[in-house]
Amino acid sequence: MSLIAFFGALESGLIYALVALGVYISFRVLDFPDLTADGSFPLGGAVAGISIVAGFNPWLACIFGMLAGSLAGIVTAWLHVKLGILQLLASILVMVALYSVNLRIMQAPNLPLLGEPTVFMGFVNDSNGFWMRCVVIGGVVILAKLFLDWFFSTETGLAMQATGSNLKMSQAQGIHTSRMTIVGMAISNALIALAGALFVQTQGGADISIGVGTIVIGLAAVIIGETILPSKRMLFITLSVLIGAILYKLFIQIALSSDTLRSIGFGPQDLNLVTALLVIIALILPKIKSNLLKKRRL
Repeated sequence: MSLIAFFGALESGLIYALVALGVYISFRVLDFPDLTADGSFPLGGAVAGISIVAGFNPWLACIFGMLAGSLAGIVTAWLHVKLGILQLLASILVMVALYSVNLRIMQAPNLPLLGEPTVFMGFVNDSNGFWMRCVVIGGVVILAKLFLDWFFSTETGLAMQATGSNLKMSQAQGIHTSRMTIVGMAISNALIALAGALFVQTQGGADISIGVGTIVIGLAAVIIGETILPSKRMLFITLSVLIGAILYKLFIQIALSSDTLRSIGFGPQDLNLVTALLVIIALILPKIKSNLLKKRRL
């Protein structure tokens, strides 16, 4: 793998680290199986893209994308806690609806951003572009991690964790569980939409299909991170999620650039197949690790 390919995978891994943090909040903290991610990721990209084209500052455009993503998360949570729709079904309904919403926002299946200002302007030039984008995105990811570390140490954050751990007990303790679910889903999808906003600026355009498989990547990153760095402290949990996302993207890049795989017929067109195989491996890793620990004890 070349140096440029490595930094390309690192850049993608850092972007999807934000997705993984969002997925961790919904799946692990709230115990809410949320497929809204496949819609909120392109939503963040679409809103940021159209905002940049309209002349807004790229960083402000990212904030607009986050607000749109948080609104999508709020709608998903509201369908569940207020209307009683099953969590998975509520997220699927919002995800499907967002496909049309994103088309409405962009007024087309794609939105080119070539020649438009991005968050990387002022940092990136012709000589450092392949690694400086990683630095900029990495800074955003670190800020998001630090925010979550702080938030989950507050009373609201602890109440949110309690809501996901034991809903009935939390209600008995006087926690407004519906509010915690809505807030948690808003934060989760805001992070995923922020990832989408950064993604379209690295790719030079927004596309209606960029959200396909987002939830799979995020969940795989969470599982890989938890397997490599298991912990119960939020400081290390968020770190493990970030590491999982980066490693996942590096594994994908290594697999696609492998001469061995090429020799047996694998190529760029098999990206989704390779992704599915890596997700399967990520899912069975915890079981393999548990079996090995049991054998060592015996």
